Amino acid sequence: MAFWWPLLVLAFAYGICRFLLMLIPPKVPSIDVDTSDVLDDGNHTQENSFIYVPPRGTSQQSGKIVQCYEPATMKYLGYVPALTHEEVKERVAKVRKAQKMWAKSSFKQRRLFLRILLKYIIKHQALICEISSRDTGKTMVDASLGEIMTTCEKINWLLAEGEQWLKPEYRSSGRSMLHKRAKVEFHPLGVIGAIVSWNYPFHNIFNPMLAAIFSGNGIVIKISEHASWSGCFYFRIIQSALAAIGAPEDLVEVITGFAETGEALVSSVDKVIFVGSPGVGKMIMNNAANTLIPVTLELGGKDAFIVCEDVDLDHVAQIAVRAVLQSSGQNCAGAERFYVHREIYSSFVSKVTKIVKSVTAGPPLVGKYDMGALCMHEHSERLDGLLNDALDKGAEIVARGSLGHIGEDAVDQYFPPTVIVNVNHSMRLMQEEAFGPIMPIMKFSSDEEVVRLANDSKYGLGCAVFSGNQSRAREIASQIHTGVAAVNDFASTYMCQSLPFGGVKHSGFGRFGGVEGLRSCCLVKAVVEDRWWPFVKTKIPKPIQYPLAENGFEFQESLVEVLYGLGTWDRLRALVNVLKMLTEQNPGGSSSSSSSKRRND
Repeated sequence: MAFWWPLLVLAFAYGICRFLLMLIPPKVPSIDVDTSDVLDDGNHTQENSFIYVPPRGTSQQSGKIVQCYEPATMKYLGYVPALTHEEVKERVAKVRKAQKMWAKSSFKQRRLFLRILLKYIIKHQALICEISSRDTGKTMVDASLGEIMTTCEKINWLLAEGEQWLKPEYRSSGRSMLHKRAKVEFHPLGVIGAIVSWNYPFHNIFNPMLAAIFSGNGIVIKISEHASWSGCFYFRIIQSALAAIGAPEDLVEVITGFAETGEALVSSVDKVIFVGSPGVGKMIMNNAANTLIPVTLELGGKDAFIVCEDVDLDHVAQIAVRAVLQSSGQNCAGAERFYVHREIYSSFVSKVTKIVKSVTAGPPLVGKYDMGALCMHEHSERLDGLLNDALDKGAEIVARGSLGHIGEDAVDQYFPPTVIVNVNHSMRLMQEEAFGPIMPIMKFSSDEEVVRLANDSKYGLGCAVFSGNQSRAREIASQIHTGVAAVNDFASTYMCQSLPFGGVKHSGFGRFGGVEGLRSCCLVKAVVEDRWWPFVKTKIPKPIQYPLAENGFEFQESLVEVLYGLGTWDRLRALVNVLKMLTEQNPGGSSSSSSSKRRND
């Protein structure tokens, strides 16, 4: 006891000191970002004081500028340039030059960059959410959940674990290479190209940028033409943080434009991360094939939300409505197919109907609304088309939310939350990605049936399974062919930033997030070196040196049996043969003949 007592005291003192050090905040520089042209203070110039009416059809997808407006109010925000092929290549070249310097940076410097960003984000949450809300129509709460929390969690995970997953990882060298040391090294790829969607304008920029920069890369991010105004402001935050740590100013670029801009980016970078539709994802793959660069595709989904008969209905109903309305102001692809056990079907429909009827859509920065506007112009027409197809095939709308005080010119930018029943898989609503606040609810009778229904989709991004028996929920989730699954919860997988995120089938392939996403920004290099250099070096045995000896193959046979034979005595006998051949002065014909005789025996 006398020996252990001092050790316990030291361990306790060490723990107390560590705890006290945790209470002392790290010294992190503050940054200033110009907000004079993004704050909605009512003092608008003549240029951006009018209500914008977007042109219909493909005409809005052309030209030299991208027009920006608030989908909730149709207020004009201004414009950004639509970069040409040559302009994109110039930006990528600048990033490539900066990346060569950044690749030599320390993890200490990279962590400081992350802490500066984290400090700014926490201090300016309201500003970031307001800008996101103005550009996409989402509510402030949805912006906080989908933009702020996810990004802060990503930064926190990188600070805690990022370096350890990018250090060389030592592997087993095997029996034949016992004298060697084997490892995997993770080197920057160079310049990452990210083409991101409009639904999370803040997080969709920061998510690939954080992984790329922390792993030593440069990055060029092509932001959506539907959320370019906010993206250009968020870029200022990144630039200010890079300047604060003395990093190359061209290490990160944010570019704006239409299809031509994205195509130019794909042909210029060392890897592409794309978040968008399956159709565009196929074109990205086709273009990336020309330069044979790796591609990560996240292409949306048709996530199943499964409710077994043994759940807490009030609790699950609230989660279900949140799942379908989650960030509905920016057409988030959340839960899109609801399967409810027939024993509780009527009760579940009644509860979600009551909640949905209390939901009101309206301009999120004007009043207290539960959901905002649709980000993409004309998207409400597509949602109406999906609903009408279902109604024509026998479905029934049982509840709709209400619309708040909305100007007549902007009514089609809002779509009331809708509950629809008597649906089946012959309806487009159950097969196509809706990307809107519609809750189609279908009955199921057994676990086997609901697994079959959930897998009857060309998509495979995520699913959520609810049951009072967690083992049952886990078993159902394990049989659904998706990249992510939540048991008795919804979307919690994405908040665990240590996990990879991505799907299968038409939901894409590859992963971002977690260890897999971080390492996917790297050249994964296998390295082997002598373990006891210079005392033990690789030397080619005489029987297999050129010119090959007559007993060269016999030597190889015996060597394989020494290393991998199943019987101990057989391996010992083979070892004797190997040693004998290595020590023979003339490893020629007589030895080979005797060996053949032994094999025949």
